[in-house]
Amino acid sequence: MRPLTLGTAGHIDHGKTVLVRALTGVDTDRLPEERERGISIELGYASLELPSGRRVSLIDVPGHERFVRTMVAGATGIDLFLMVVAADDGVMPQTREHAAVLRALGVRTGVVAVTKADLADPARARAEAAALLPGAESVVVSARSGEGMGELRAALDRAASATRERESAPDALCLHVDRAFTIRGAGTVVTGTLWSGEAFPGQEVTVLPQGRRARVRSVQVHDRPVERAPAGQRVALNLAGVGREEVARGDVVVAGALAPLASYRVDAALEWASPELRPGGGARVAVHHGTREAAARLVELGGRFVQLRLEQPLVAARGDRLVIRSLAPPDTLGGGVVLDAAPARHGPSRDLLARLARLERGEAEPEAAPVATPSPAPAPAPLGPAALALEELLREAGHEPPPDLGLAPEDLAALRAHGRITRLGRGTHIHRDALADVAARVTGLIERDGPLTLAALRDELGTSRRYAQALLEALDAERVTLRVGDERVLRRRKGA
Repeated sequence: MRPLTLGTAGHIDHGKTVLVRALTGVDTDRLPEERERGISIELGYASLELPSGRRVSLIDVPGHERFVRTMVAGATGIDLFLMVVAADDGVMPQTREHAAVLRALGVRTGVVAVTKADLADPARARAEAAALLPGAESVVVSARSGEGMGELRAALDRAASATRERESAPDALCLHVDRAFTIRGAGTVVTGTLWSGEAFPGQEVTVLPQGRRARVRSVQVHDRPVERAPAGQRVALNLAGVGREEVARGDVVVAGALAPLASYRVDAALEWASPELRPGGGARVAVHHGTREAAARLVELGGRFVQLRLEQPLVAARGDRLVIRSLAPPDTLGGGVVLDAAPARHGPSRDLLARLARLERGEAEPEAAPVATPSPAPAPAPLGPAALALEELLREAGHEPPPDLGLAPEDLAALRAHGRITRLGRGTHIHRDALADVAARVTGLIERDGPLTLAALRDELGTSRRYAQALLEALDAERVTLRVGDERVLRRRKGA
């Protein structure tokens, strides 16, 4: 039986991690902060043996709204889902958003576990889950009492048997890194879901988008050494030739002549969660692919087809799934499939639409394609220690970054190329995380109190008029806000 990866989903405090522990015997909350706060913050991993003897890799995701991007990073490699809905709460906001992420990723097969059946009548929660995820088998369980656990394992076994086989090029290794760490005496280890190909000791690999070469010393699957690991499961690679600081979540380990390359553009067919959530052409969105997130401009090509012009490269292949989210406020807008992973920079045309329609139908490219596909743009040079130190300085400075005077221009340019910082007026740069935090606060203020003045933002942030003005102008440029007279309002999404 081929390897499969199962991912949890569901609202915070609905019992995902407790259920995983009851199923596998593994507590996936490994961080002290997670155990202290009683919530999942990072991805957790375990191996689950089903009644048929099939062993699946299980990824436990956080359910808090602040960690949806972490959830997406875990969900992008899964084959089937385990949606957890508490009997006493029913379907909640993050239940719906996680379901939207699963739809965007094309993950249609799974099981609903209605938990906490010992606390409340599960009928309402079961009915709501059936409406949200039609076709998914539901099982009523209580992790504390053990009620329904055998039925849940059997349901997961049936779902695994019904899961479509993963398309995998045998000579194109592709592993999306979700963890990187050092083991004393072994060196650098990366883990992730193996999307395609096979991993084996002695294999020569490349870490993208940086392009660093490495060699696989050893391979493990759930802490067990193996000589070969096929696609569809979580794999750990001990790499020789790269340091721990040279690889991180979001990177991709590849090998083989057919392995994907890094690209700053992709053509895709997208579907939106609802018509009012569809952004307009030119909108800046967050693109999630594998374990990587990159901001991009959306260029409409006609119908469902778009070109995503990325600020950081993705390592994508035709047929890969994408999730599209708004940058501020963060919200899942939709998702779709990559049709061309390294297209030319272009706008709409009749020939292009015909070509993209053929690609969406799965047809092979004709010998003379209507749109030439050039080599992908080169990835920016890796960040050196000085640039990383500068990034940390700007991150800690928050919404009041120091002026550029005295800062190395080459390090600023490198951070801009990697999408870590952006200009904040003349002679100043701000970290993108800090600007996103301000965008979220501004959005909340406007939604609560109406149009926002410069003075109101100054008072809210406790900053100077100069910084408040620069921040508002930056949010105007990011298309978060729109200036109307002396006030700011939120830009309306297309169809809203």
